[in-house]
Amino acid sequence: MEILQLKNLIKLYKLAGGGTFEALKGINASFEAGELVAIVGESGSGKSTLMNLIGGLDSDFSGEILYRGKNLRDYNAKELSDYHKKSIGFIFQNFNLIPHLNLVENVALAMTLSNVDKETREKRAKELLAQVGLTDHLYKKPDQISGGQKQRVAIARALINDPDVIIADEPTGALDAETTDTVLDLIKDIARSGKLVLMVTHSDRVAAHCTRVIRIDNGQLISDENFGGFKVTEKAADFKEPKIKNMSLYNAIRMAFLNMRAKLGRNALVAFGTSIGIMAVILMLSLGRGVTNYIQSTMNSYTNPNVTEVHKQSMMPAANSTSTSQAEISQMQQNNMAALTGSSSESNFTQSDLKKLQKIKHVDSLETGYTTLSLGTNSVEYGSKSATIMTLQTMSANIIKSSIVSGKAPGADEILLDKGTADILSKNIVGKNVTLKLMIDGKQVKKTFKVSGTYEQQGSNFSTVIMRYQDLAALYQANGQTLSPNVVYLYTKNKDNTEKIKEQVKKLGFSGSMQETMTEMFTQMMDIISYVLAAIAAVSLVVSAIMILVVLNISVVERTREIGVLKALGARRKDIRRIFVSEAFLIGLSSGLLGVGMTAVLQVLINNFTSAKFDVNVVSMTFNYALAGILISVIISMIAGLLPANRASKLDPVEALRKE
Repeated sequence: MEILQLKNLIKLYKLAGGGTFEALKGINASFEAGELVAIVGESGSGKSTLMNLIGGLDSDFSGEILYRGKNLRDYNAKELSDYHKKSIGFIFQNFNLIPHLNLVENVALAMTLSNVDKETREKRAKELLAQVGLTDHLYKKPDQISGGQKQRVAIARALINDPDVIIADEPTGALDAETTDTVLDLIKDIARSGKLVLMVTHSDRVAAHCTRVIRIDNGQLISDENFGGFKVTEKAADFKEPKIKNMSLYNAIRMAFLNMRAKLGRNALVAFGTSIGIMAVILMLSLGRGVTNYIQSTMNSYTNPNVTEVHKQSMMPAANSTSTSQAEISQMQQNNMAALTGSSSESNFTQSDLKKLQKIKHVDSLETGYTTLSLGTNSVEYGSKSATIMTLQTMSANIIKSSIVSGKAPGADEILLDKGTADILSKNIVGKNVTLKLMIDGKQVKKTFKVSGTYEQQGSNFSTVIMRYQDLAALYQANGQTLSPNVVYLYTKNKDNTEKIKEQVKKLGFSGSMQETMTEMFTQMMDIISYVLAAIAAVSLVVSAIMILVVLNISVVERTREIGVLKALGARRKDIRRIFVSEAFLIGLSSGLLGVGMTAVLQVLINNFTSAKFDVNVVSMTFNYALAGILISVIISMIAGLLPANRASKLDPVEALRKE
């Protein structure tokens, strides 16, 4: 049965200096199943060129190569890939086994490219290795067996998908005489099984074993001797031909992993180098977050988490203010000073303001208050001792019990002093009567109050007096003044709602406490510093990307022949790209994971030190930071791997197989 036919086959090569060279000059021949054809000729005669064309490794020709009636030149990329996987098997002179794969994996390679399941391809590979007498060497690597055994592995690989045509390019050229006879016997058996075997050779001794000898000289077929084909034996019925598919992403990643494992030392160094950059980026972000968390927790520890402090206008310039006008800055300072000293009515809340705040969702109760800053006009006296009061504020739920270090919260006609001021007046001031002097509308007012307790300063060195709003309002009224609230405290039973309430307060045009504004400004500043430091650390990732690019380019050079073998077995350009991009992905993934791991170790070491010295953890790595570090590592690695992967996919299989 005719399988292959050549009609007026011509192959031209373009010469570097211009012009062309005719390697094949109108070859005509037809071949049938069961033939063992020796194609004999001296070096440069055109026999290897003919085999490359028949094998579909080179599609640039004139004339026709008809495989089962269809010209190979008319095959599209998918059809040509399927032709390599299913119809053609290659046996090379130099075996071309992939060194980091064991014998089973080498033989099953074509099935791997066809996405055949692992169980099926391993079973088939073991059966073929048994047929060629290598049952005891299944899991050895190619460098652990002899030359003759390597060629038998190559024969088994050529048969894995049960192709119609076997192309053997000088299959005995690298073997001794005894091994040559063994290999030729195996090749004869292949032809007897009904396959067409085309064997390129320059040896008449080898050609004598064939059923047909074609001689080529100077690109022309000069003789064709047919001695009659073998009697074809029936094909074994226990092999079910697999369905040809494309290689899966999983198999591409697996092949990439096996190659990386073979070059473990080099790839580990590349991954480690990249991981240092990833670690630096994550560490800078985590350090910024840790310091910010510490400041926020310290500031918040003095306030009730269920309470939101509200002011009519900000006590500080907006954290994101971009105003550059000197007049605007000066006016803002004047407004702030008026608000701080209580001399501005614009900072007072109206009944309308209070109703708006009361309607905010999750607010369970509202408490009015008053706070003012005096510039040496207010004081408190005990006996002969006096202390200037900088801040006067009213008692609220925002002052938590843990802040009161002695005594209790103020009741009627009682005040609370900060501990520093209390120590100035007397070590045992709690329960004693003191005289409070306040400046109200330009007039100094005196009144006696009992000291109910002392409290710890809220991150401030200001001397402070705290009293009930009712008492301060009564004092104002007694002097013909009306006290209007300039601060409001919103209480919620569930502290998880506090942040939502704060967001609504800002939407209504009000602002938070000075402490809250300062915390926001500090947080923004720390974020900027963290991102700048992370960006500086990220510069090292550029070096890492270049390193990965260089390593993968070296890998392409080292594996040029392997790429040629893969293409001969049916690998598409896409498959080759996937394998190399997968290697870049695995390098990036391992770098990212290593970077995260190193950051975690450093976090423990740094936090142990700072916790022992300062009772604070300054590094706070989050899951998002870790994930971002891994993703950045993977993305940079894959981008760096695109160029080498694309270069590998475009390698000409004929040239790749010639690579020494």
